[in-house]
Amino acid sequence: MSAVSSRLPVFPWDKLEPYKKTALAHPDGIVDLSVGTPVDPVPALIQDALVAAADSPGYPTVWGTKELRDALTGWCERRLGAVDFAHENVLPVVGSKELVAWLPTQLGLGAGDKVAYPRLAYPTYEVGARLCGAEPVVYDDPTELDPAGLKLLWLNSPSNPTGKVLAKDELTRIVAWAREHGVLVFSDECYLELGWEADPVSVLHPDVCGGSYEGIVAVHSLSKRSNLAGYRAAFVAGDAAVLGELLLIRKHGGMMTAAPVQAATVAALGDDAHVAEQRERYAARRAALRAALEAHGFRVEHSEASLYLWVTRDEPCWDTVAYLAEKGVLVAPGDFYGEAGERFVRVAFTATDERVEAAVKRLA
Repeated sequence: MSAVSSRLPVFPWDKLEPYKKTALAHPDGIVDLSVGTPVDPVPALIQDALVAAADSPGYPTVWGTKELRDALTGWCERRLGAVDFAHENVLPVVGSKELVAWLPTQLGLGAGDKVAYPRLAYPTYEVGARLCGAEPVVYDDPTELDPAGLKLLWLNSPSNPTGKVLAKDELTRIVAWAREHGVLVFSDECYLELGWEADPVSVLHPDVCGGSYEGIVAVHSLSKRSNLAGYRAAFVAGDAAVLGELLLIRKHGGMMTAAPVQAATVAALGDDAHVAEQRERYAARRAALRAALEAHGFRVEHSEASLYLWVTRDEPCWDTVAYLAEKGVLVAPGDFYGEAGERFVRVAFTATDERVEAAVKRLA
């Protein structure tokens, strides 16, 4: 039996462990700004919905309850500007990372097929391609790619790790090119609610897609907007034919979102107040960290959206990681996201207010 793991790169976060030990040794403890995991409480109305649905002895369905599908379609229309959205245009998934990793396999891709993603990108796009034996391809501008054999094009706006946002005109141009060449577009929009110096737009907006969802799917998550990383609550929305095929496959695989999580998702998508409150928390942490880093000699690039600051001291990223670890601050090296990040680090502002304040004092 061949080991599938041999196709994959080393799990990046394992490389950070020695630096984490250094940061943990700081007298005032570690300030972990690496992974970007939410630390604030799950809003009470979401917890209440989860508890109310806790008595769920039967199997949930892969497609979700009617209430969940109503919530998904309604949110896409209200928040993303989608029009004439039906239940066939949405599909819940068990966290967005699972979807990203297994999508090429579920689409039937393999040897001879290409999966493209940004040169600086979330590592799981590459992992998904390698798991099914497809060829991973990076791009600066996807419309400059050779479309021959290109079966899946990943967009990511706002970007992880850089926070870069693709403008509406840019998205429109890319979608038109992909349709011209028969390339399926999946747009990872998990940070869309977190625009700071730009207003992110979805590929589902009629100005981008022309009111047709053919060949396009958007990926959304509640992990960041609602502090639900522990719930694994996410969904995809767009082309009904593509989602219908995925639904059939995922039924066979038993890829079901837990019933209490479905109920919690309905509550989360129906309330905007907690999203605004969480944005305010992140905005304050972002401002404090950005000022401290720039005063300390770092340069911030992009970072107009998302939960991260993309920064550099114009030195190899691991030197920066080691330097900050000595101050008890742990950050992610830029080369986790591609060779183009080798002189940058990604700084998450998902730590508590107290820990962010500690980082600011150490950088002063």
